[in-house]
Amino acid sequence: METNGHACDHPGCVEAGEFRAPPAEHLRTADGPGPYRFFCLDHVREFNARYNFFTGMSPDEIHDAQRPYSGWERETRAFASAGADRPPRWADFSDPLDAIGARFREKMAEQRPRADGRVVSGADRDALRTLGLPLDADRRALRQRYADLVRRFHPDRNGGDRSHETRLQEVIAAYQHLKGAAAFA
Repeated sequence: METNGHACDHPGCVEAGEFRAPPAEHLRTADGPGPYRFFCLDHVREFNARYNFFTGMSPDEIHDAQRPYSGWERETRAFASAGADRPPRWADFSDPLDAIGARFREKMAEQRPRADGRVVSGADRDALRTLGLPLDADRRALRQRYADLVRRFHPDRNGGDRSHETRLQEVIAAYQHLKGAAAFA
């Protein structure tokens, strides 16, 4: 096993000190904690069993350290600036793979109206997606695609294979929805 070059800091132990532990309380300075201690596995387990983070703290200090909002008293730089209630500008983002832009264009393409000006609802779009039809499909294309999919998925056409039954039900439901939709009237 590879060690970090430290010996175990437990008195009388000759094992390698592989595990780091907080410094002893008497080694703390005004500038911060002192150097870490290193223990072997057995002694770090012993240390962890008796370690208490709150040793030397008053009851008020312990209460403040255990509050759910402890550490949230100060605003971070992101929220401290003026206008923090505004969302970030798109110009602030770097999108070298065009992940954000492609998704935005995809959403906008879904929301564009049909060439004939008829409005297509979200449910209509979902049904068209189920049938594998473009947004500008007409009633004739709808009937043709429906007939093709029913022939493909119906058990009578597949030698009694019912494995596509769920897909067939989705196709029928999508067709029934679109058949009565205003965009295909």
